[in-house]
Amino acid sequence: MSRRLFASLIALLVALALPASVLAQEYRFSVDKELVDVSVNADGTESIEYTFTFTPQPGSHAIDFVDVGMPVSTFDISTATADVDGTPVGVSQGDYQGSGSGFAVVLGSSAIPPGQTGNVHVYVGRVTGVLHEDSDDKNYASAVFGPTYFGSQYVVGNTPMTISMHLPPGVQTQEPKYHPAQNWPGDPNPQPTLDNQGRVTYTWSSNDASAASQYTFGASFPKTYVPADSIVTTPVFDFGIISSIFSWIFANFTTFACCGFFAFMFVGMPALSAVQSNRRKLQYIPPRIGIEGHGIKRGLTAVEAAILMEQPLDKVMTMILFGVIKKNAAKVTSRDPLKIEVTDPLPDGLHDYEAAFLKGMALDQGPARQTALQNTMVALVKSVGEKMKGFSSRETQDYYKSIMEQAWTQVEAAQTPEVKGQQIDQNLEWTMLDKDYNDRSRRAFTGPIFYPMWWGNYDPTYRPTPTAGHVGAPAPAPSVPSGRGSTALPGANLAASVVGGVQAFSTRVLGDVNAFTGRVTNATNPPPPPSTSSYRGGGGGHSCACACACAGCACACAGGGR
Repeated sequence: MSRRLFASLIALLVALALPASVLAQEYRFSVDKELVDVSVNADGTESIEYTFTFTPQPGSHAIDFVDVGMPVSTFDISTATADVDGTPVGVSQGDYQGSGSGFAVVLGSSAIPPGQTGNVHVYVGRVTGVLHEDSDDKNYASAVFGPTYFGSQYVVGNTPMTISMHLPPGVQTQEPKYHPAQNWPGDPNPQPTLDNQGRVTYTWSSNDASAASQYTFGASFPKTYVPADSIVTTPVFDFGIISSIFSWIFANFTTFACCGFFAFMFVGMPALSAVQSNRRKLQYIPPRIGIEGHGIKRGLTAVEAAILMEQPLDKVMTMILFGVIKKNAAKVTSRDPLKIEVTDPLPDGLHDYEAAFLKGMALDQGPARQTALQNTMVALVKSVGEKMKGFSSRETQDYYKSIMEQAWTQVEAAQTPEVKGQQIDQNLEWTMLDKDYNDRSRRAFTGPIFYPMWWGNYDPTYRPTPTAGHVGAPAPAPSVPSGRGSTALPGANLAASVVGGVQAFSTRVLGDVNAFTGRVTNATNPPPPPSTSSYRGGGGGHSCACACACAGCACACAGGGR
């Protein structure tokens, strides 16, 4: 009897222990990237496409289901497909555990284990009942969309997110009106582009978004581009909605009205306006560069690639300076204030922006020089825009980022001071494309390095001395070293000199770099006209538990946290 009792206790303990170990594993993951494409079709329906890049955290539950919330319950599940890294997987409404309407992607054998990364692609071809009459213009239809999101207890870190809304075929560029994004950490005003089918597309992008937050985006366009019966209309006297509104007002008025309204009007709105205005000034890329074509535009210089990536203009100026010095077209005679001596005659092979840069820098410090350099940047941005016509800006940026990484790899792999100096000489401008250049250069430029042979023309204080391999060599001129390898100096000094050069442009040449960039932006990418559509009126018709009150509301709901 005692043996049976002992065995029963052991079995009971095992049975209790197993579920505990399983329950100890919770979903915990980062969404490393999220791309969303919402297309309003000619028949008034929507197609929705998601691409998520997931990485489950070590020790967490593998991602075996992904809940995808839908804007409304009237979506056609037969048009829903999904794959993981190209391998088709199933979808199921029965396995959906999110709020409101939606379905689950069933990963099965393609489940993403902890510590690994997988791309989940989801497409829904037909969603009806998502268009509403614009509350400010009865001749316009309104489409508002909120991407699915996940429980905050499951999501780690921020997510680079891009939302693109493609309007119906035939809509002309001057006809639609965008709705500024709500609760969005990036610019609320989208980039207007044309997609590869020639359809007007509004795109919002941010590297600081959260896959656990709810955002809303939208646009209005003339009703004539979709069937009249595809537009949901709300009765004038919808007592259910009116009752809900009044209930909310009475329940929250005393708590929020007095403090919240005045705080937002007098503190929140001015602060938000200032932040967005300052951010807008730094976006000097014109919209046409963002018009997506096909393929990669090869053959851009490092400076032109920097413009495409919207690098800070003081860094772009420093890259141009290195370029003209390496071509023996100029040398720096003073670092503070920055003065250069232009070679006469100029050597062949200069780019137009390099020649214009030299003319501007030859002027005395002051408004005339700043205006000349501003015109140089405007012309350079427009030139890059012309070169990018018909090519994909996203693919092209990725291509030049790969060149940048290859340049860093070559520099970091160099084992001797001479080889490292050669790699820096060849790849300096490409490494400067890195947004993290300052810190990365300090980490990479370590130990002694043979400075490039042209370095004396950039740094007037540089005084190379003969090394053991150059015994008896004549002393070089003060500002022109005798050749690469004449001396090995600390690499940290070289890194600091490059960073200091960028700062010198910002403070000694351009003045306020934000103001300078703002003037360039006003010429290359003037602000788009604001939307006149309103977020008043009830969205109605959505079955999800989201809190949406906007013209044409159609917001997706939380995906249940997995």
